[in-house]
Amino acid sequence: MLARLATAAVIAVSACCAGLAFSMPPLPPQAAPGDLIFRQGTENVSHLVQAVDHGDFSHVGMLVGRPGQWQVLHATPSERPGQADAVVLDSLDFFLDAQRARAYRLYQVASDPGTRERAVAWAMAQQGKPFQLQGDAQDLYCTTLVWQAWQQGGMDLGVVFTRLELPILGGRYLLPGQLLRSSRLRPLTPLLSLH
Repeated sequence: MLARLATAAVIAVSACCAGLAFSMPPLPPQAAPGDLIFRQGTENVSHLVQAVDHGDFSHVGMLVGRPGQWQVLHATPSERPGQADAVVLDSLDFFLDAQRARAYRLYQVASDPGTRERAVAWAMAQQGKPFQLQGDAQDLYCTTLVWQAWQQGGMDLGVVFTRLELPILGGRYLLPGQLLRSSRLRPLTPLLSLH
């Protein structure tokens, strides 16, 4: 009898915990395609970006899809074996996995529906394009992808590029902190820890 109760308890706890271990917190109901999800990364390059930016975040992507099936479109160095450095579409769970992210925050871009649709459509059309980080405003990396998408949609986010003089990466860059200064962004979540 005790053995059966113990087995039932282990199964119940395992089922309960298994659901918790792999599910991300749901996004707020106001979340919409085109909103921006910023993350604190776990890799060395993430720490470098945060140190140079003096900010909380090292990476950003654009939310696409719909509630329950959210995905994130982002320009990134490869995060999967065999994947090119490029604009990729990942599940929200993959984007926020604890291997890649310590925390995140979702920001809504204040816009009309038509501008939002155009921004998302332009961003989605960039899938597969190579990730470029050479210190030029036309480069394609995480912040410039979402900035250019909204610009192509018809909205100026009013960003400022930062001039950096680093040994390997000299030039002008759009850092996450500068993107966050846009008056068009408003937080939908607090900073949410993933650890």
